Amino acid sequence: MADLVRRKVSVIATPGSVVAALAAKAATSTVPIAFAVPEDPVRLGLVANLGRPGGNATGINTFSQEVTGKRLRLLHDLVPKSTRFALLVNPGNASSTQSTLRELRKAAGDMGVQIQKILNASTIGEIDGAFDALARERVDALFVASDAFFNSRGVQFATLTARERIPAAYSDREVVAAGGLMSYGADLSDMSRQVGVYTGTILKGAKPAELPVLQSTKFKFAINLQAARTLGIDVPPRMLTIADEVFE
Repeated sequence: MADLVRRKVSVIATPGSVVAALAAKAATSTVPIAFAVPEDPVRLGLVANLGRPGGNATGINTFSQEVTGKRLRLLHDLVPKSTRFALLVNPGNASSTQSTLRELRKAAGDMGVQIQKILNASTIGEIDGAFDALARERVDALFVASDAFFNSRGVQFATLTARERIPAAYSDREVVAAGGLMSYGADLSDMSRQVGVYTGTILKGAKPAELPVLQSTKFKFAINLQAARTLGIDVPPRMLTIADEVFE
């Protein structure tokens, strides 16, 4: 970010990354920033107010943390006998990790299930290591936190969950398209489009301080039936009815 500021870029776009958005905000108070973050940008310190951000940043809140409870509920509905869950988080994404832990513990308590194991991974090798640890634990399902790095590792997750025969839920449908079991979260394609629109608007002269923070309104529930068959899961017909995408 410091290098971008030195290059005097016209705008910095940080779609989908709290770390990148915070780094941009710390690097400059003058270069416009168009962000997309999964949690409250006011609490993160990116803007002063959702309606009138008041600084050099604006963007979209994708509510990934706020839908954590629903994602856990959908995973439980898909595997109704599950009572012991593991959580995989990226410690390098500290703010999102804290929010996920808070929301997931609350949701688990309301549902009467347990978050039995919390695993950390911020590299490809550490994801492999987390699944080696899961092999030694007695858990029924895995909840993968919303994270841009995790979203890029769909094939790896599909391979490892099939190997360990553990159902898992993700935030991005791209992981399900790559072979993951299920996902629920904001439509990230729409999120990227909205960041692009704001970036273009800023390039045309609009001030971030006067552009209200948008809120995601499109959320997708995706299921991969091949993954379900591999894991021995019979997907209830009603879940297929409410799914936005079903991969065969």
